[in-house]
Amino acid sequence: MTTLTHDVTHSMPATARPSIATVVVNAIVNFLRAWKNRRAFYRLGEMSDAELADIGLTRADLNVAIDLPFGSDPTAHLGSMAETRRVEALARLTA
Repeated sequence: MTTLTHDVTHSMPATARPSIATVVVNAIVNFLRAWKNRRAFYRLGEMSDAELADIGLTRADLNVAIDLPFGSDPTAHLGSMAETRRVEALARLTA
């Protein structure tokens, strides 16, 4: 009769796997970052249309970003929208 041995050393080494504490800390940090960015996003809603235009946003942009799920960062989404508008405006000026 043949005995088969299972060598478990082929699994991921312990140094490559994040510890449970690291996973928990990362989850907490990500949650706190999302919460902070949501608060900053809601403060944008208190700005006037002229102030929003100064940073390259419109009231409609805020309405689109509010529908994003909680885990996503609305400020990053708005930042990319404002950057796209800035690049387009610069291209129109140089064309």
